[in-house]
Amino acid sequence: MVDRRMESLQKQINDYKTRKMNNNFYQFEAKTLQGKTVSMEEYKGKTIMVVNTASKCGLTPQFEGLEQLYKDYSDKGLVILGFPCNQFANQEPGDEKSIAEGCMINYGVTFPMFSKIDVNGNNAHPIYKYLKSELKGTLGDTIKWNFTKFIIDSQGNPLKRFAPTTTPKTIEKYLGKILK
Repeated sequence: MVDRRMESLQKQINDYKTRKMNNNFYQFEAKTLQGKTVSMEEYKGKTIMVVNTASKCGLTPQFEGLEQLYKDYSDKGLVILGFPCNQFANQEPGDEKSIAEGCMINYGVTFPMFSKIDVNGNNAHPIYKYLKSELKGTLGDTIKWNFTKFIIDSQGNPLKRFAPTTTPKTIEKYLGKILK
């Protein structure tokens, strides 16, 4: 009887470990602004910042700070992934071409940018469904506004969520502690 319970408990532990190993950021993929499908496995071994962006938002100047972080820390393993979203006050109305041009021309963005997605609701991108379930915010599993930022460690595990108003400069202090 005790052996069966131990076997059952060990099986539950092994099942949990398997689910956790398979349930990380690398299981997802997304389309770039140029329409190429990219597996998040491509970023394995890097510290990742995922941020939902908008080009006509009061927080849009954060692109400059994000680009600076990318330039300063990419050699230490940081990659920033931008996901345009139009769910907040219609602040990302453009198509992929205009988004790409705006990011490059206005802010010199060189970090990877992906196609426009939803971050909330039934049509939320799977990456955002996953990140919101792993790291709740002040509104629970909802994204409050543009420029919410998530940090994923080099093993694909979500570490920390930052509010839209948290500046890239403030996040730099946190990144300095976790990057090699």
